[in-house]
Amino acid sequence: MRYFTRPDLAEQIAIQLQGQAVFGDAHNGLFLAAPRRTGKSMFLQHDLRPALATRGCLVIYIDLWSDQRRDPGDLIAEGIAQALADNLGVVARAARKARVESVTIAGTFRIDASKIGKVDGATLPAALEALHRASGKPVALLIDEAQHALTSEAGEVAMAALKSARDQMNRPEQIALMLVMSGSDRDKLLRLVNSNKAPFYGSSIHQMPTLGKRYVEHVAALIAEQRPELAPVDHQTLLDAFQLFGERPQFFHAAIGEALNPLEADQGERFERRVLARAMARREQDAAQMRADFLGLRPLERAVLWRVLEVGRNFRPYDGEALAFYRAQCPGLAITAPKVQAALESLRDRTPSLVWKSARGEYSAHDAAMHAWFSGLVAEGGWPPSDG
Repeated sequence: MRYFTRPDLAEQIAIQLQGQAVFGDAHNGLFLAAPRRTGKSMFLQHDLRPALATRGCLVIYIDLWSDQRRDPGDLIAEGIAQALADNLGVVARAARKARVESVTIAGTFRIDASKIGKVDGATLPAALEALHRASGKPVALLIDEAQHALTSEAGEVAMAALKSARDQMNRPEQIALMLVMSGSDRDKLLRLVNSNKAPFYGSSIHQMPTLGKRYVEHVAALIAEQRPELAPVDHQTLLDAFQLFGERPQFFHAAIGEALNPLEADQGERFERRVLARAMARREQDAAQMRADFLGLRPLERAVLWRVLEVGRNFRPYDGEALAFYRAQCPGLAITAPKVQAALESLRDRTPSLVWKSARGEYSAHDAAMHAWFSGLVAEGGWPPSDG
């Protein structure tokens, strides 16, 4: 499948990050939220990264979900360490000129300016400053699934250090460090900006523009090019299907591939209608799976997850209102804080996990899609789902 590029969007964001837009605050950190599998990571790597490089930036891309067994703080450290390693000789010379004795990366990797490659010394802001001076370029740090940093103390420390580096390196007339934090869950990403204890307090979360109509037109053009007998392609039906798939290209492509399979019995039906039928079926399957996951829980686990979905960021597992809610949903069951804690741990330990926890003890639904499922049923008057 030919990649669908969004160069105009990438260029606009790059201009904002470099502080060249008339208005906007992206140069102080850009936070982008988009559901999983909607093209966010591809855009960062294949559109924004080259756009920034073309504008003379040294770009570092770090995916905090690349290895979920690793501490996110270590992944941030290693990403910057690799960039330093690629520039090690000039970094050492630049550090010596600046009289920086050593450079430490997130408390893990340290480079002694007096001896190339020696591990010993310093701070992440100093590391980024040395990298900026050595390369002679502004540094752009793209952190994908940034909300995962909140799941460990080292990750939180790294985020605070990046904020400090931004404050130290940037001037109104010169942006030396650009930070892009993306996340697949807006609720979790907000925890980086929405309280005075958050490392980037005061910043805004922006919804990543969806692929939308232009992407569907791109796909339709490819189909017409490869299968001219299918032209004209019904763009609107494909767009309806794409939206039902949650604008996730992977599922959309798979459905098109199945619908265009010559072994499929079409019975005179247009392939666009078959794609739409698969989209409807997928949506029903996803909803049925979440319903089954919810109904398969023990009563207290179900009540706790319900509370998480209902109150969102205001969830407090053990306050009086929460305990009263659990008791109302579990009549006859003795509710205690230890039992609630055990229920939360059980929800976290399931595969896939149903509840996410930050290093500060904040909780949220693990998959943002469950919030949408819950909200949809509430709006339709269908909550809670029944066993029947």
